[in-house]
Amino acid sequence: MILDQRGGDRFRAYSTKHLDELLRRADLGEEERLRIRAVATVLPFRTNTYVVEDLIDWSNVPCDPIYRLVFPQADMLPEADVVRLAAMLRDEVPARELNAAAHEVRMKLNPQPAGQLDLNMPRLGAEPLPGMQHKYPETVLFFPKQGQTCHAYCTYCFRWAQFVDEPELKMASGDVESLVAYLQAHPEVTSVLLTGGDPMIMRGTVLKRYIEPLLELKQLESIRIGTKSLAYWPQRFVTDPDADETLELFSRVTKAGKNLAFMAHFSHPREMEPEIVERAVSRILDTGTVIRTQAPLIRTVNDSPDVWSVMWRRQVTLGMVPYYMFVERDTGPQDYFAVPLARAYEIFRDAYAGVSGLCRTARGPSMSATPGKVCVDGIAEIGGQRVFVLHLIQARDPALVGRPFFARYDPQATWLTDLRPAFADRFPFDAVADRRISA
Repeated sequence: MILDQRGGDRFRAYSTKHLDELLRRADLGEEERLRIRAVATVLPFRTNTYVVEDLIDWSNVPCDPIYRLVFPQADMLPEADVVRLAAMLRDEVPARELNAAAHEVRMKLNPQPAGQLDLNMPRLGAEPLPGMQHKYPETVLFFPKQGQTCHAYCTYCFRWAQFVDEPELKMASGDVESLVAYLQAHPEVTSVLLTGGDPMIMRGTVLKRYIEPLLELKQLESIRIGTKSLAYWPQRFVTDPDADETLELFSRVTKAGKNLAFMAHFSHPREMEPEIVERAVSRILDTGTVIRTQAPLIRTVNDSPDVWSVMWRRQVTLGMVPYYMFVERDTGPQDYFAVPLARAYEIFRDAYAGVSGLCRTARGPSMSATPGKVCVDGIAEIGGQRVFVLHLIQARDPALVGRPFFARYDPQATWLTDLRPAFADRFPFDAVADRRISA
């Protein structure tokens, strides 16, 4: 049976059709497996041999953090929805009926937060450019159409809508010429982020078609690649057939005078334990690429200062640069994974206090919200009122970057929209939005 084979260096993906058989490893009962399969009709599931065989401790399921990172959980969705979908699976209803029910649930999960498909889409003249986002003046995001999957899907992923059967929710483009033309028309853009999905799912020859044209643009100072590949398939840079070709491409970027920033997602220290990860990191660094690390704060997975301090120290030891601790975004199973902002700040503060200065390049906890990246700097008492102290690390309006503002303290708040202004009628970015509407 294929599920009993060790992964080795050969990539093999597992999808929803393998889910029940994989769950049998955890000795879960039939009803529990059915409920998990019900959740998987709504949220995407994909993993691979490396994650299954080398990262998950099956003797500790369902508490194992890597298992929780990859496998759906029965309580990720409202109970009524899980019961309904499980009954439909049990009754073997027609696929069209099941898909329609799953669609209804998805649409309640805010599949495209922060104006992903409307507020951020740029235009070239009068033409919209799908598959691109231009939220901040100096940075453009590009979603290569061949990179719209991953080596494995994270259950917390805020881009989960990219991986389900909802074409109208997807962001992707293969039009590199339009990307180049847009950048030439916007000289203020100095950085391009290739994201997805995961661009590193692409073969080196395909990745080259997206990156090489960017090397001719003098305005570009950096190219970024957002990826989970180092955690879920480090073989991509060591033993895959095109590993050397990919690394040679990285070297070409740095030799062209561009900063190549490899934005690696590590959510738990165990993802860095296998020896092959160290080899992969070393090979990437040898090309002149900088590896920056980031992850969301995830309840039941890494909501502990010790986990973060261990993770940051290991990253620095390997030569990587801790970059962001994110707050779980307001989409998908946020209620399942979210940590209150007050607790998130405490976790960040205590982890930050337990590491050396080299690890303190990490920023957070940060919310990637509609106005920008909002960082929780602390909790203070001012004029007899307890407040959150916040600032915008990045903003649609650059004039707001770095300016502190305050919100009333709310121990239950998990997202920016849960907060209310303190000492003012509105937040600074609300005033900017009002001016734009009136104009």
